Amino acid sequence: MTEEKKEEKKGLLKKLKEGIDDKEEQLAVLSTMVRLGILIWSGGILTLAYIKLPPALGIPEQKLDPTFIASVFTGTLATFGVQAAKGKNGGGPAPITKEQMEFLIQKASDTAPGQTIRIEAPAVRIVSDESPNITKES
Repeated sequence: MTEEKKEEKKGLLKKLKEGIDDKEEQLAVLSTMVRLGILIWSGGILTLAYIKLPPALGIPEQKLDPTFIASVFTGTLATFGVQAAKGKNGGGPAPITKEQMEFLIQKASDTAPGQTIRIEAPAVRIVSDESPNITKES
């Protein structure tokens, strides 16, 4: 009966130690577990940064910059071999051709025409009617 109790009290690390004989394999399994823990933690924090929880849960809304957590998340994913997809030119946006750029310029000018104001006078003074100390010049 005492042997059964000892068997039940073995922790995860002791079971890992007994199940795998090689020290390097033990470290590899342990490091994978730690990386998975970090991945789950950072994924959870990122999720909470972008969703709004109902007030009934009693958890106050936190204002945080998810940049650091996102870098931890992507760095941990990279240790598992997951990387962002890269395009033909190294992951940046596809190059725009001259015809596409001209089309975009034409569409922008059609939807929001611009107005150019040109002032050629060397000195312009704007005076309000309510200012008694300033004289108007023509």
